[in-house]
Amino acid sequence: MKKIALIFGITGQDGAYLAKFLLKKKYIVHGVKRKSSSLNTSRIDDIYLDPHQKTNFYMHYGDLTDSFSIFRIIQKTKPNEIYNLGAQSHVGVSFEVPEYTANVDALGALRILDAIMTLGLSKKVKFYQAGTSEMFGASKPPQNERTNFYPRSPYGAAKLYAHWITVNYREAYNIFACNGILFNHESPIRGETFVTKKIVTALCKIAQTASGHLYLGNLYAKRDWGHAKDYVVAMWKMLQQKKPKDYVISSGKQYSVKYFVHLVSAELGMKIIWKGKGMNEKGYLNNKEIISIDKKYFRPTEVDSLLGNSSKAKKELKWKQTYDIFKLAKEMVSEEMKKLNDR
Repeated sequence: MKKIALIFGITGQDGAYLAKFLLKKKYIVHGVKRKSSSLNTSRIDDIYLDPHQKTNFYMHYGDLTDSFSIFRIIQKTKPNEIYNLGAQSHVGVSFEVPEYTANVDALGALRILDAIMTLGLSKKVKFYQAGTSEMFGASKPPQNERTNFYPRSPYGAAKLYAHWITVNYREAYNIFACNGILFNHESPIRGETFVTKKIVTALCKIAQTASGHLYLGNLYAKRDWGHAKDYVVAMWKMLQQKKPKDYVISSGKQYSVKYFVHLVSAELGMKIIWKGKGMNEKGYLNNKEIISIDKKYFRPTEVDSLLGNSSKAKKELKWKQTYDIFKLAKEMVSEEMKKLNDR
């Protein structure tokens, strides 16, 4: 019998990589996407075939804010594993839509867990909740599974509720439920508004057309970056264990936003000269200003330093990375330049 997986957030970066990984593992994969005026399936177009064709991949319309749709889809698909990757996942945006962020990111997890319990599937379904390093926020690095949480955004706070409600349902109803506390993970299919993708997109355009400008916020925020392709493997490994546990997944190395700019520009053969300090710091290419700081990209409460310790995952899950930040930046630049050259 083939295993059946249900993925909420199928059209996102992680959902796309996880679906392809599970299909290679011979799973039957069901994905849930929100109904919108645009299809928004570009990340999974290569596996999203005509529904009339024979395939192991199926799409369903649903919404994490709609208990009935969650209940109906779980009842219909009868999954062995459920991955909750759906979220309003942009930290900056969460300050502008805090209630919506809480409804999707916090209560969405509760709705799935409650559906599992209500449908009597506690012994039949394994559940993965996508946590985030933003739950640590202002906690002193390095951060591991025993580090105190201190979120600094509505996004981080909503994800923290989802984390603890997952723990609660695991202990109260004996559900196999895991939290993956994932640090920043990127890829060529990262969303356009996330800082790594934004940097790559802008600098590739400048390199090719000698036009454009990159606006950034906190250049000195330090992050622990990995590749989404590696991190979805860790998600799967968590659900293959005998007992449900929570794990930090990270690279164990941190770099500043400014350093990521340096990596991308070096990959493109661009020599950027920095001048000025604070809000007036600017990046120049051939004496032309191409990078500026814009205060609108600063958050009301900043997270200055995230650095994960994933030794528990490496030991117990036998998880390992295949990408470091250098290989990640190289791949992101290469794929972006291919896209630009194909236009």
